[in-house]
Amino acid sequence: MQAYQENELKIYNSISSEKEVFKSITEGYIGMYVCGPTVYSNVHLGNCRTFISFDLVFRYLKHLGYKVRYVRNITDAGHLENDADVGEDRIAKKARLEQIEPMEVVQRYTVDFHNTLMRFNNLPPSIEPTATGHIIEQIEIIKEIIDNGFGYIVNGSVYFDVLKYNKTNHYGALSKRNIEDLIHNTRETAGQSEKKNPQDFALWKKAEPQHIMRWPSPWSDGFPGWHLECTTMSSKYLGEQFDIHGGGMDLKFPHHECEIAQAQAATGKSPVNYWMHANLLTLNGKKMAKSTGNNILPNEIFSGNNDILSKSFTPSVTRFFMLQAHYRSILDFSNDALLASEKGFNRLLEAYNSLSQLEVSSSSDFDVAKWRQQCYQAMNDDFNSPILIAHLFEAVKQVNLIKDKKAQITQDDLNLLQKTMKGFIFDVLGLVDESIAQDSSTERLNGTIELLIQLRAEARANRDFSTSDKIRDELAALGVALKDAKEGTTFDFQ
Repeated sequence: MQAYQENELKIYNSISSEKEVFKSITEGYIGMYVCGPTVYSNVHLGNCRTFISFDLVFRYLKHLGYKVRYVRNITDAGHLENDADVGEDRIAKKARLEQIEPMEVVQRYTVDFHNTLMRFNNLPPSIEPTATGHIIEQIEIIKEIIDNGFGYIVNGSVYFDVLKYNKTNHYGALSKRNIEDLIHNTRETAGQSEKKNPQDFALWKKAEPQHIMRWPSPWSDGFPGWHLECTTMSSKYLGEQFDIHGGGMDLKFPHHECEIAQAQAATGKSPVNYWMHANLLTLNGKKMAKSTGNNILPNEIFSGNNDILSKSFTPSVTRFFMLQAHYRSILDFSNDALLASEKGFNRLLEAYNSLSQLEVSSSSDFDVAKWRQQCYQAMNDDFNSPILIAHLFEAVKQVNLIKDKKAQITQDDLNLLQKTMKGFIFDVLGLVDESIAQDSSTERLNGTIELLIQLRAEARANRDFSTSDKIRDELAALGVALKDAKEGTTFDFQ
């Protein structure tokens, strides 16, 4: 563990609405669950902000020396339209519209999700379970809830009895809602009449004849409720009680509220010690929505192929932009904000890359140890990345003064500065110096082409003109033109 125990980590706990000193259930170990995507479409930027926020949390906890088991699920069944208990499964609907199998939809958008987060340099979770891979476990938890008197069966479906649960617990503790207000504001809608109360939610739904995704259960051929999936997967891999549960602000009610109720009903225990919620991402001051066209996908940012931004922006610049706001604050995405972030990102990396060229002196004008402590204090204050970044820019200012010989630094302080900046820029914030990565990729590409040119020369020397022509033609198809001359073969990109 890092020696920063005098600055205890504090986390804003959504259930208490206060910052609380963090204490893990098992010393040195942390269990963290984050609700993953429903894989029926390309992952959108708002989702990416949530996953980047919890990647920051994951990275910092690891940086402090904790052994973290980070579980993030894939919802590949059971999530109906409008987050309701009636309607069509989102994945099945997409499959019907595209006339493909539901699992083709799941595969396509799971791959997109992984590829996008990889470009943002997110670390993969420790475990990534799927809802369809845990049907048996979900059925077993439903049995426990029924046996404990909080679930009831109607026509092959199983519902959670919210009013009965609320007699001994507080349904609404997380979202700060009262059951009386929920009853008052709920209108009965078609398809809900089989419930005892409109507030009740599905644990298991009997599949209609046209519903493709279905599994056998003691009650019917059907599928699990959306809320149940996360309760099942979090408890399986992290236990009945674990440290941190995260997700987007929009999941607080009803999804996370229902998770708490299900776990409490099944085990009698409150499942999570610290609830964390990332806030929304808006676009030009308005909510992102595909229906209005006020929406942009990550790949459209990276390629510049969009009508919103003036140019393309790299994944690291986009990530840096998001981390310049606290995860609990609303963040507005705009062209001007991205341009400003790009300038700041370049200044930060330029200063870091110049550290090795700085001249050292016998004394320092920059108190690096105090500055380092401030960096940790920022992150220990509910993962306050914008304050951390402000401290990093204070270091940038000092580096530039030293570079211009207007200030000085000792070798020991320079070593500490370099180590600290490296740790926070790359390990904690997860940024990537893409110019170095690009140079490395170019070097590898050029080396590969030179090897193919050598193999082609050997094939020609052996009069194997078929292989020689194949190498030339395949490279040409990839936009690499070979030019044969007396001095040898060179290449150029078309």
